Order: sequence, then structure tokens, then C-alpha cells
Amino acid sequence: MTFDKLVRFEAEGRAYYGNLVGTNADGFQVTKLGGNLADGFTSHGNEVISVSKLLCPLESTPIVQCVGVNYGKHATEAKASEILRENKIVMTNTAPELKLTVPKYPVIFSKPADALAGPTDDIHIHKDAQEKMDYEGELAVVIGRDAKNVSEEDALDYVLGYTVGNDLSARTFQMPNNSGGQYGYAKSFDSFAPLGPAIWSSKLVPDPQKLHYLLRVNGEVRQETGTDDMIWSVRQIIAHLSRGTTLRKGTVIMTGTPAGVGFFQQKFLNDGDVIEVELEGLGKISNKMVFD
Repeated sequence: MTFDKLVRFEAEGRAYYGNLVGTNADGFQVTKLGGNLADGFTSHGNEVISVSKLLCPLESTPIVQCVGVNYGKHATEAKASEILRENKIVMTNTAPELKLTVPKYPVIFSKPADALAGPTDDIHIHKDAQEKMDYEGELAVVIGRDAKNVSEEDALDYVLGYTVGNDLSARTFQMPNNSGGQYGYAKSFDSFAPLGPAIWSSKLVPDPQKLHYLLRVNGEVRQETGTDDMIWSVRQIIAHLSRGTTLRKGTVIMTGTPAGVGFFQQKFLNDGDVIEVELEGLGKISNKMVFD
């Protein structure tokens, strides 16, 4: 693999892919890569370029696939009456309005390509989505080659790398009376899936179930978890999503959020709030909410 930390950046009015080799107070040090996700990447030498801003590490994606209710403590947060792992899970929820269940198979919904945003982009929120704006820090997986009917054993061989993201959610449109219980619309607004700052290779992330990340709002820690709290592992998620269905190269999989979402604390996002999602030892995204 030609990269450890795949990034995108601007130089001389153009966007390039690169390998992140360092950071400091002034910005980022990268080496330029040729090619793209479709054709593969090639090294353009060892010249180090200093840049002040990184773009979304993916120029585009076929689709963003998302997993709901995939952390045990998040299920408890939803006032579960019983959590039985290993596909024997029964849940009820007494929280007002929003009912979460953990069925036999993962809860899957999607976001469109235009939901992608960069690691430091401002996120503009439509006026109708502002009342119950919420965050969901997540580990995201990027598929590196087309995958169909993949076994759990082979699943990680199809991974390009890992990044962190925020599954931003307009809860107003997620309430059962407004949506019929569907998640997609509430989570599919433009820029509702900021990712970055890099896509870390499997060399740096040999086991995605041994990671630790947290989410802050204006510096206050709201979510913190190890990925070992996942109900369905990355291997299981890829196998499930590829069952009879082709996962195209460049597909992003957001693997679920841990306990601490704003809804269950009644702490929603406001204009100007800054949300950081940080993967321990690797990097973070930081996005400001801008209410239009």
C-alpha cells in the first residue's frame, strides 16, 4: 500500500491525494500521491509539502452505509430492558418519542454522497433541521475494492482503511410521528457526514475492535468508547452488507455510535457549537455548526 494516512489537500488551485507524514502548529506535512481510488495510488516521490487545511479524504463515494444501535452502552442508554448479545437480543425502550430496538440483524440506513464533508468544514444546517440537531461520533470504514458475499473471515481484506466521522442527525425528522420510524431523511442533509482527517491504513489499524475514540462539544466530552463495545464487529457488518449486494469501492460504512448522544441527555446542538471526534493516537475532526 502506498499510504499510511491517506489525505486530500489543495495546492496551486488543485486538489490532490497525499500521505500525511506529520503535523505541527502551522498545519500538515504531506507527500503527494498520484492516482485515485478507482485506479489506485502511486507515489510521487518524497518531497514534503506543507499545507494549512485538509479536505475530506474521499473526493466522492458511491454511498454511505450506516449502522444503528451498535454499541451495548448506547443500547443501555436507550433504556433497554434486556440486552442479549450473539443475536439473541430483546429490547424495549421507555424514553419519550424515540424507540430503539436491536433486532437479529444490524439496523441499516444510508446517506447520499453529498453528505460527505471535510474534517474542519463548517456544517450549514437548514432552518427546519435546527430544533433537535444531534451528533453521533463513529468509526468509519472505507471499502477498498468491490465486495460481494464476503465472509467474516475475509472481510477486512476488502478494507481500504479507517477514519472517524460524525453521523449528524436532525432528530425532528427522526421522530416516529414525523418519519414513520425511518432514519434516512433525518441524517441525509448535505454535509451530515464529515470525515477525516485521514484514512488510516490497516498497517496502523490492524484490529478495528481495539480502538478508542471520543466526541466533544465545545470541549466537553459527551461520548467516549472502545470499539470493543460494538454489538456487531466490523467483520460482521461487512459480511452482512455484502450479502447478495455489491459494496462498491469507496463505499463508506459508519459503524454506529456509543452512549452519550444528545437526544437521551436532551442536550441538542446550537448555532456555533464545535464538535470534535477524535480517534485516540491517530487524529480528529472538528466541525462548527452554522444555523442558516
